[in-house]
Amino acid sequence: MKSNSPRHPSPHSRRRFLKGVSATATTSAIGFPAIVRGKNLNGKLDIAIIGCGGRGGGNMGAVGKTENIVALIDVNDRNLQNAAKRFPKATKFRDFRKFYDKPGNYDAVVVSTTEHTHAFATLPALRSKKHVYCEKPLSRDVYEARLVTETARQAGVATQQGTQIHANGNYRRVVELIQSGAIGTVTEAHVWVGRAWGWQSPADAKKNRDIVNVQDRPKEAQPIPKELDWDLWIGPAPMRPYHSVYFPGPKWYRWWDFGNGTMSDLGSHWNDLPFWALNLDAPTSIEGGGPDPHPEIAPASMWARYEYPQRGDRGPVNLTWYQGSEKPEIWKKGGIPQWGSGALFIGDKGMLLSDYGKHLLLPEDNFKDFVRPEKTIPDSLGHHREWIHACKTGEITTCHFDYAGPLTEANHLGNVAFRAGQKLQWDAKNMKFPNAPEAEKYLRREYREGWKL
Repeated sequence: MKSNSPRHPSPHSRRRFLKGVSATATTSAIGFPAIVRGKNLNGKLDIAIIGCGGRGGGNMGAVGKTENIVALIDVNDRNLQNAAKRFPKATKFRDFRKFYDKPGNYDAVVVSTTEHTHAFATLPALRSKKHVYCEKPLSRDVYEARLVTETARQAGVATQQGTQIHANGNYRRVVELIQSGAIGTVTEAHVWVGRAWGWQSPADAKKNRDIVNVQDRPKEAQPIPKELDWDLWIGPAPMRPYHSVYFPGPKWYRWWDFGNGTMSDLGSHWNDLPFWALNLDAPTSIEGGGPDPHPEIAPASMWARYEYPQRGDRGPVNLTWYQGSEKPEIWKKGGIPQWGSGALFIGDKGMLLSDYGKHLLLPEDNFKDFVRPEKTIPDSLGHHREWIHACKTGEITTCHFDYAGPLTEANHLGNVAFRAGQKLQWDAKNMKFPNAPEAEKYLRREYREGWKL
C-alpha cells in the first residue's frame, strides 16, 4: 500500500515536510501566513498558559524556555502560585473567560485544562486568530471536536495537539514502511493498550493498579480543598458536590461529564499511528463492546471497531481498538509477540508490530534480507518547538487541528458506539447516525448556565 496522507507528507526536507502538506477539499489552512505581531524567527512569542499543573506544567516549561509567558490561568491557586514563581511578570487569572475579556495582547495560548473545558479554552483564541497548542484530546465530544477543527481552519493559525509521541522517530519509520508497501496492502489494523482504568470491580481495580475505584457517583460531599475553585473546575458540566474521586487528575478522566476514559486519552497516542500511516479520516461505521455501559463512568476494558472505505489509492481497512482485558485474537493465540500495548498492521505481504519506541516486521524470517525504504520523513524539531516554529514562520505542524480533529472525533465515536450498544452507520458530513438517531445524544451535551461555545 503506497499512499501519502493529504495531511501528513513524506518529503525530503524539513521545510518541505512542514509546508508540503497537500490540501484536501476540507483543508484550507495549509500554507497559512503566520499571524504574529512584529515577530520573526529570532523574536519571542507572548504566550498565555491556561492550566499550569500536571501536563500544563510540562507544557509551560517547554515553551517557557524560549518564549515570553505573559499570562497564567488556573482554577487551582496552588498551581497558579507555583507557576508565578517561575514567571513572576505574568498576569494571573483563575477564570480563563476573564482572561479572554481583556484586550488580546498575546500571540498564542497553551491549553492544558481538563478535557471537558478544552474547547471552551481553545475557541476564543482561535476566533481571535491566535496560535493554539492544546493537550489531547482536543475536546470532550464529537461536536466540540468538529467545531474546533472548523474554527481553526477558518482562523489560519498555527495549531498543535499535544500528542507528543507523534514527534518520535519510531512512528516516522513505521509510517515510511507502511506507506512504501513493505507489508503490501494493509486491510487490518489492531491497537491495544494494557491500561485498565475505569469502571470495574474493586478486585480488578486493585489488580490493574487503578488510581481510584468507585461503582457509582458518590452521594456524600467532601470539603473542597482551599486552593481549588470548584465552580470553575466544574465549568460547563452539571454541578455536583466535590469529592476526591474526581480530583486531582487524572481521576476525573473516567467520568463521562469530564472526560472519555482511556479510549480518548491513550487513543490519542496509539490510534495516531494507524491514522497517520493509513491516511484515515472519518469511518463509515463503528461498533463497540465490553461490559454493560455505566451511565456515568467510562469502562476499564472495552473494544471498538471502525470500517474505513476505499479512498483514492487507499483500500478499505478495518481498525480495531482494545483496552484493558480486551486483546486481538492473534495476540491471544500467540501469533505475535504479546506486548502489553501495541499497534499491529496486517498486510498481504506480512505484518508490522509497533509500540512507542520499537517495531518489528513479521514473520521475522521473511524479512531477514529486507532493505528499508529511504528515510523520507525528517526528525521532528520537537513537539513544542515545531509549534513555536510554525507560529513564527507560517509553516505547518504535524498534529495541527485539521489532522488532530478527525482523530479526536474517531476516538470519541468508539465510545459512542460502546455506549449505544450497537453498530452505527456514520454520516460524517451531517454528523448523523442514519440507522440509530437515538445514539446522537452522545455526540454533544447541554452546558451549564454561564458557559457557551
